[in-house]
Amino acid sequence: MSEVLRALVLGIIQGLTEFLPVSSSGHLELAKWLLQDDSLAAESMLMTVTLHAATALATLVVFRRAIAEILRDLFRFAWNDGTRFAALVVVSMVPAAIVGVLFDEALESLFDRQIVLVALMLVLTGLLLLLADRAKDTGKPVGWREAILVGIAQAIAILPGISRSGATISTSVMLGIDREKAARFSFLMVVPLIFGKMAKDLLDGDFSGTASLPALGIGFLAAFATGIVACIWMIRLVKQAKLKWFAFYCFAVAALALAWFTLGD
Repeated sequence: MSEVLRALVLGIIQGLTEFLPVSSSGHLELAKWLLQDDSLAAESMLMTVTLHAATALATLVVFRRAIAEILRDLFRFAWNDGTRFAALVVVSMVPAAIVGVLFDEALESLFDRQIVLVALMLVLTGLLLLLADRAKDTGKPVGWREAILVGIAQAIAILPGISRSGATISTSVMLGIDREKAARFSFLMVVPLIFGKMAKDLLDGDFSGTASLPALGIGFLAAFATGIVACIWMIRLVKQAKLKWFAFYCFAVAALALAWFTLGD
């Protein structure tokens, strides 16, 4: 597979699965294993940073009005809806930040073609989505307790195969949070973490096998465009309680991965 085509594939996978509840990390691990291409772990550190920047920018574009309101409230230097939302986001980030800092090396070992683990976590993601679709009492705003619990769900979703958006949105909905607010909080709470991870990767400075500029550009555009479409689509699906179809998809991918892995051995 050519470098540019590989970048296109990675960009599409990252853009779609960052927002749709099917696990971007799980799909990238499966793609790496199926194509027997070690470079798909991260085409290069720079490619990884580029793809994450694209999905972060897609989130900012989709929620630009909400973000503008939050920033406007923050610069009033008073306790209001915007500062409260920002504080809730900070609280939700704590569990994932702790896990990322304390268990970084241990987590890295899980991202090495652990197909059985990915399949099992996809099944768990599917079960969470089914439970979220069955939730009826969903009218509450995000509170401090909910922010902490959703943050814990986000920390657990670091495991390959668990969808971050699926875990956080499902947890929010099962806690009784309004579906649209659950989707907005889920997507916005990850933006600071994405930028933090990007900064860490850049500071680590491991740019061996750096991708070419055309490949980086194609990957970025693919992830950005598909990310915007997937984010808007996901918000609608959450509001309409149609997450079960993604649950069935996760079950199917998990079953196929396990079957292929077993037959391959």
